[in-house]
Amino acid sequence: MTALSSDAALFEERRRPLLRLAYRMLGSVAEAEDMVQEAWLRWQAADRAAVGEPAAFLTTVVTRLCLDQLKSARVRRETYVGAWLPEPLVESMTTEAADDDGLAGDLSVALMLTLERLSPLERAAFLLHDVFDLDFDAVARVLGRNNATCRKLAARAREHVRASPTRYPASPDQGEALTRAFLAATHSGDIATLQGLLAADAVLLADGGGKRPAVMNPLRGADRIARFFAGLARKYADVVPAAATLVRINGMPGFVFTAADGLPQTTTLEIDGDRIAAVYIMRNPDKLGHVRAG
Repeated sequence: MTALSSDAALFEERRRPLLRLAYRMLGSVAEAEDMVQEAWLRWQAADRAAVGEPAAFLTTVVTRLCLDQLKSARVRRETYVGAWLPEPLVESMTTEAADDDGLAGDLSVALMLTLERLSPLERAAFLLHDVFDLDFDAVARVLGRNNATCRKLAARAREHVRASPTRYPASPDQGEALTRAFLAATHSGDIATLQGLLAADAVLLADGGGKRPAVMNPLRGADRIARFFAGLARKYADVVPAAATLVRINGMPGFVFTAADGLPQTTTLEIDGDRIAAVYIMRNPDKLGHVRAG
């Protein structure tokens, strides 16, 4: 094997973990892929003799690229129209939810929203230590901070994550059954059934990014969410419902379909026990370029 092919093979071994890290940092599939591609270019140009640990080198490069990217992303988010949701990671319903090699494994939308509320350095310290198991000496080298500072950053982030509500996800079969029941009830506008499927304190978030119509503010409570979908069913009573494909989105049950405007839309359901605790609707076309309906 030539040196070039050996270097390429080593990078490919790290590509998946690097993508997982970049997506968690940025909440964007496209941006994560861009960061990893830039890391590949820097890996090609690197002095191999000066790279003691290739995995550490690549993790450092991707993390620092993401931190730089977040500086401009923060400005964009401040002027974002409506609710912000991460780009959906869509996988087949047959994909194992706990498959660690899958990009979406433990990336519930709720966790991604919690990460979004952290500072970039808090997010990086938490991910590198708590998710990717780097010790704090390694985290300090990646972030260019001392060990004690990195411990404090990770601890603050951990407090935010632990403060999030504890969920008890349904089994794959139960999740699929709830998704099919929810889909049928939204099409028919059956308020009573929807209220029975939703947790009393359920929340609905929709991301149109100002590009497509979407609910601007969170809808809270089973009754309000049920009446919202019933209203949509009445409004589009003469429209034949688009065929929806059941999928896993960020490791959770959901579905994708082509909306009335001809563009894809995803709906993700966060399950808590035997009820739907949250509904996340992605309509922003800028975040759906990698999603195919049907």
